[in-house]
Amino acid sequence: MLFTGSGVAIVTPFNENGEIDYPSFDILVDFHLKNKTDAIIVMGTTGEASTTSDPEQIEAIDYVVKRVGGKIPVIAGTGINHTDHAVELSVEAEKTGADGLLIVTPYYNKATKRGLYEHFKTIANSVKIPLILYTVPSRTSVEIPVDLVKELAEIDNIAGIKDATGNLAYTAALKHAVPEDFAIYSGNDDVVVPLMSLGGHGVISVFANALPLEMHNMTQACLDGDFKTAGEMQVKFLPLIKAMFAEVNPVPIKSAMELLGLPAGGLRLPLTRASEATVELLRKELTALGYL
Repeated sequence: MLFTGSGVAIVTPFNENGEIDYPSFDILVDFHLKNKTDAIIVMGTTGEASTTSDPEQIEAIDYVVKRVGGKIPVIAGTGINHTDHAVELSVEAEKTGADGLLIVTPYYNKATKRGLYEHFKTIANSVKIPLILYTVPSRTSVEIPVDLVKELAEIDNIAGIKDATGNLAYTAALKHAVPEDFAIYSGNDDVVVPLMSLGGHGVISVFANALPLEMHNMTQACLDGDFKTAGEMQVKFLPLIKAMFAEVNPVPIKSAMELLGLPAGGLRLPLTRASEATVELLRKELTALGYL
């Protein structure tokens, strides 16, 4: 298993010229190492991979791998809806020393079940490092059926799934279908504790960009079997989590980070900065929790 606990889907900081801001990346990576983040997922949805070029994507992965220096796992987002392109990115990411890959379902072209199987199998066979499947139907319009996850889990280096369905019945069915050592990570910050109570192993988190220690502590309580404490934390942070998704991710999380003094940087079009209403909502919730 690549990790248990809290993996951050780290933002990509861009400077005023729209370039990746590597000094800010240093600050963010070091912040996570200091605050017990259990893994870093770079160049995923939250990292705005869809608006970076291939060279930028691989350079950022390589940079984070080097900065982390083996202290915690680094997982590279290399999923895209063209299988051969995903293979190329995955092979290059493996060369950087990334510990694993996060592979989203092909979006827009709506592959059949057999097409999904061949897509993931082809990518898995192109590398030696582990893959985490990523099902997020709200963005891709495609959900990986449970029976297909079970079939894919038989491939040696397909090691887990990021479940961003928000559907706990789906999670429960997954848990029933796959081996115990097949990792199940929540892709939704608002159901981390419920998912882990069903036997999930952690989260790939947006929230952790702003409050990494809190998310680590929540998931660690689950891993320790202290679901009372974990549940209290989940409920405590729900209003802030809701505010962090008041607009499309990663727009609000970057504003929340700015409010906390973290160098989140700008966004690349077509994403634009959060509205004043969203910023004020984030300010209100952070203040209520004592962070401002």
